[in-house]
Amino acid sequence: MKKFLKQEPDIVVTPAGHKLTIIPRFCKGCEICISFCPRNVLALDSKTLKVRVLNPERCTGCRLCELYCPDFAIFVETAKKTAKVAVAEGV
Repeated sequence: MKKFLKQEPDIVVTPAGHKLTIIPRFCKGCEICISFCPRNVLALDSKTLKVRVLNPERCTGCRLCELYCPDFAIFVETAKKTAKVAVAEGV
């Protein structure tokens, strides 16, 4: 863990394979990421007043939360798409 974090980041891997990383120390609870999420994946934790992942199964990996976060507190790694290789049959 990096010294400046002082707390491990919250990492959630969605069923679709997207990885959401939230750095609680950077989050100020402004809710901008929650507002821009089209699928209501994120919510504000009532105890810590920090963002948390509420519905990971709804995440599409659009990265709007990451792009609009003014404090760089959330990062999204989209799942790698596997390329389907067409198999030529009996030429």
